[in-house]
Amino acid sequence: MVYFLIDTYIDSEKGRGSYDEYIEKVKPIVESFGGTYILRSERIRSLSPERTPQRVIIISFPDREHMERCFESEEYKEIMGMRISSVDARAIIVEEEDGSWK
Repeated sequence: MVYFLIDTYIDSEKGRGSYDEYIEKVKPIVESFGGTYILRSERIRSLSPERTPQRVIIISFPDREHMERCFESEEYKEIMGMRISSVDARAIIVEEEDGSWK
């Protein structure tokens, strides 16, 4: 299993731009590549003043190949600009070592 974790930072002066439209369009793309949304929330309490995202998303994929095919797909590339031009999103990829929690 591979987890894709995203912190999203929304500029208070710039606003959300086309981010809400991106949110609507990205979900079916992610799901078509085997992705499952574990969490999408704007109810966040940061414990670090250096890390204060306004939105957090966690998506699981069966493996890294599925995740890479999703974010390299033509469907995703068509909407990617909506996110890039609207918000600062920072992602990390976390892979389970053997499929079990330790």
